[in-house]
Amino acid sequence: MTQSNELYEAILSGNAKKARAATEAELAAGAVPMDLIQQCMVPAMDEVGRLFEAEEYFVPELLLSGRAMKSALELLKPLLSASGQKMAVRVVIGTVMGDLHDIGKNIVASMLEGSGFEVIDLGTDVSPAKFVAAVEDRKPHVVCMSALLTVTMPAMKLTMDALNTAGLRTQVKVLIGGAPVTMQYAKEIGADGYSENANGAVGLVKSLLAGA
Repeated sequence: MTQSNELYEAILSGNAKKARAATEAELAAGAVPMDLIQQCMVPAMDEVGRLFEAEEYFVPELLLSGRAMKSALELLKPLLSASGQKMAVRVVIGTVMGDLHDIGKNIVASMLEGSGFEVIDLGTDVSPAKFVAAVEDRKPHVVCMSALLTVTMPAMKLTMDALNTAGLRTQVKVLIGGAPVTMQYAKEIGADGYSENANGAVGLVKSLLAGA
């Protein structure tokens, strides 16, 4: 088995130690960092997403595969920066103000990174002002907001209002998600889309950008 296949299999099986070792071996052999992302990591995370949709993988498997992918990506990011290469699409993600839940948000962030997107993770309890500042500073293509509590969902509307007030709303696509969130709520607050799971979120980001 080649190292590239080992990297693919390590991510698919959620083995972070093997993913890192395979990446180190590939780099030592002269592999191009972006090729590893596009030819090994993205296909692996696509397969993880397919297995999740088929109910062969569940949240624990998504978390493990995401962790394995991130362990490999940590080695590649400095090399990409040094070479001046950038991911084609930038996504800002965070759990909204008042909400400290991060498992769902972390899974989505990992799946997005595994699909070749640059992800700026703002963490949890992110205020509308912090989302606005991130859009101003980082110029993302997409903003993803998560809420896991019904009482924190209004913070999504506040963030949408803040983006509008700052004149930034037309510059980004906005995607929302989380257990209590619905497509109807997404429409009510003027978001561009809603997804009920991480794999769906990746597909939605891709479709939103394809239609931009």
